[in-house]
Amino acid sequence: MYFLANENFPLLSIRLLREMNYDISSIIENSPGIPDSEVLSRAATENQIILTFDRDYGELIYRLKLPTPRGVIYLRFQPRNPKEPADILSNLLQTQELVLEGKFTVVDRDQIRQRALP
Repeated sequence: MYFLANENFPLLSIRLLREMNYDISSIIENSPGIPDSEVLSRAATENQIILTFDRDYGELIYRLKLPTPRGVIYLRFQPRNPKEPADILSNLLQTQELVLEGKFTVVDRDQIRQRALP
């Protein structure tokens, strides 16, 4: 799986996930300040799953019908520290029965919900 970390995703978590051998591109490192529509286009073109804390992606994908990425993981909480997203994602990615491709995945601290992407 290939991931694209949105600009709001902590750099420490990106680095920790890379150390765990996850392939992650980063907007904050490569293209800071680009609009969400460009993030979607890039993720769709490069066949990536977006990692984000930004709730706008649901509207952009479902209502405005912008390009659909391979998947979206929307972390719907304020991280307690910059390492927490890496810890949560590491656990999530080890859940074998969970399919992330083709899904909009909403992750709260106490539950996970998924919806098929268009």
